[in-house]
Amino acid sequence: MPVLAVDKPLNLTSHDVVNRARRARATRRVGHTGTLDPLATGVLVLCVDDSTKVVQFMEHDSKDYLAWVSLGAGTPTLDAEGPVDTTGTVPPLDGGHIREVLATFCGPQQQIPPQYSAIQLGGQRAYAVARAGGTLELPARNIVIHSLELLGVYPSVQAAPRTFSTVPDGWLPTPEGRTFTLPEPLGEFPTLLLRASVGSGTYLRSLARDLGAALGVPAHLAGLVRTRVGRYSLSSAVSLEQLAEAEGIPDLEALGFPRIEADERLALELRQGKRPRHTARGRQVVTLVGQLVAVVDGDGEQLKVVRAWA
Repeated sequence: MPVLAVDKPLNLTSHDVVNRARRARATRRVGHTGTLDPLATGVLVLCVDDSTKVVQFMEHDSKDYLAWVSLGAGTPTLDAEGPVDTTGTVPPLDGGHIREVLATFCGPQQQIPPQYSAIQLGGQRAYAVARAGGTLELPARNIVIHSLELLGVYPSVQAAPRTFSTVPDGWLPTPEGRTFTLPEPLGEFPTLLLRASVGSGTYLRSLARDLGAALGVPAHLAGLVRTRVGRYSLSSAVSLEQLAEAEGIPDLEALGFPRIEADERLALELRQGKRPRHTARGRQVVTLVGQLVAVVDGDGEQLKVVRAWA
């Protein structure tokens, strides 16, 4: 224990944050539930010590973002790392038309990941091949985009809001609140401010590329803040400086599945890897006197252990 939601700063990799956590918590056993790019900030969920056992159950959590998409300039990395390698004239932007285009991206679809990504194909990392001047034929992946909201259209990323506050349905620009740090802009390009809710495996950099293509211009992700991962919100995330003392969330609370309270016999059988009879269906958390025993899958007749705790 525990599970920690960390506010990742700009220009650090997810691995950098893991290393900071290892030093702060005096342990090698630290994992994260989903990578966040160096030029993105916001929620990175870490699992420490025995909590690394719950990583596999949190990797598919949905995520919310604030995204600044600059139009008229594309980059090889699809973000503000640059350099700009394609440009195009941006036509007058109409909010109604943009919202219609955004609606076409919502729902299940396929997305081609960025060349500069950690995806491995044929024993090669895509980013390593890209940095060497090559490309990999990355297959499209099945993703889900739950919602895309246009919060504003601005003449440049420099002119777009960076100060936000939380409201019941998410983060919105406000005169006062929290000011986010974005990467250095690559120029003055018309910029869309979006609020996105997406499923696991979705690349916002690829979305920026594809949104630009749908609007007929090159585009790149000029800034990105992850505001939520599963049940973990940016408003309650801790800073790197707070890592050593942060209490975090116990494993049991981190697992958002229905619970079965076991007796001694059922707990023992599950810990032995057996498949006891039970009427539960779907994924469940099994506890004994409030202590975590196992995560199981039920088919209405028996329980199959996915992961057990001693």
